[in-house]
Amino acid sequence: MNTISVRNELNAYLPLLSAHQQSLVLDMVKNILHIDTKGKHISIEQYNAEIELAVKEVREGKTTNHEEVKKQTAKWLKKK
Repeated sequence: MNTISVRNELNAYLPLLSAHQQSLVLDMVKNILHIDTKGKHISIEQYNAEIELAVKEVREGKTTNHEEVKKQTAKWLKKK
């Protein structure tokens, strides 16, 4: 499907959606494009520093295994 036909099809479907559904579609598109609606962008230097820290923590064994995550998630769900 070419760009024009995709655009035309989207334009045909959007009016059929409720305002809430249109908002959800917009949020999905923004998510696909990695648009941070809060404007919290970080620099490439900060990004790289965070990656380096994460790699260091993994090498030092500072990780959480799957079973621990499941236990913690269960606790969070009980609090609701």
